[in-house]
Amino acid sequence: MLRFTKKADYGLMAIHYIAAQADEEAVSAKRIAEEFKIPPELLAKILQRLAKRKLIVSHNGPKGGYLLGRDPNQITVGQVIRALEGPVEIVGCVTADDCPQYVRCNLRRPVEKIQASISHLLDTMTLAELAADPLVPVAALSATT
Repeated sequence: MLRFTKKADYGLMAIHYIAAQADEEAVSAKRIAEEFKIPPELLAKILQRLAKRKLIVSHNGPKGGYLLGRDPNQITVGQVIRALEGPVEIVGCVTADDCPQYVRCNLRRPVEKIQASISHLLDTMTLAELAADPLVPVAALSATT
C-alpha cells in the first residue's frame, strides 16, 4: 500500500498550518505540536529539515516561530515530501543497479508510468491549494467528542 510516513504526514500538517496562519505572526513549534498532537521532538526535526530546504524560516525571540520561506504558490507538496523523505519512489528497484531482475522485469514500464503520475501530481499541487481547505486540528476534534 502506498502511504506517507508519519514524518511526511506531520510535515505536511505543520507546513499547511503555517501557510494557513500566514496573516498572523510566526507560528511556534509548541503551538503546532499541541494543535496536532505531534511529538515535539519529532516535530522539531521535521521543522529543521523544512527550514534547511528553505521551505520555512525560523525566527527567534519571544514572538518567534516559523513562517513560510516563500509564497505558498511556489511550494509544492512534492518539495515538502522530498525535503523530509528524499526521492519519491513507489518501488526500490527502478534502476539496473537496484534490481537483479531489471532486464527481465515486465512491470518496469507500468511502474515508471505510475511513478511519473504520482510525481507530477505532487509537483503540481501547491501549498496554496492545501491552505485553501479548512484546517481541522486534533485539539478541535477532541473537544467535540
